[in-house]
Amino acid sequence: MNHQREGPLGPNAQISDAAVRLLREYTGRGPTKSRTTIDHDTVVVMLGDTLTKGERKLVESGKEERVLALRHDFQLAMRDDLVEAVESATGRTVMAFMSQNHVNPDLAAEVFALEPE
Repeated sequence: MNHQREGPLGPNAQISDAAVRLLREYTGRGPTKSRTTIDHDTVVVMLGDTLTKGERKLVESGKEERVLALRHDFQLAMRDDLVEAVESATGRTVMAFMSQNHVNPDLAAEVFALEPE
């Protein structure tokens, strides 16, 4: 199901939408849950239900570490696109980007440290 938001998007929604879109472009499937929190100089994007069917099967067969390594590689490849989305939405410069995945439960966190205002 494709949900379209109406009206102008705030920075939180812009970042969430960009993260979902980028994961879909890079992995072939986007997460079904996303929430972005902006607090002072920190942006945190929490994503849920991110793994592909193939990745879930690998986890079931004991290959969790391989899935986590692959997800880390995707996040490194997406880094510049994710940073650009955060900078565009916030109008601020990202000085650091950190990313982590978890397979059970299926969650991902993208954390951005912004230059102080």
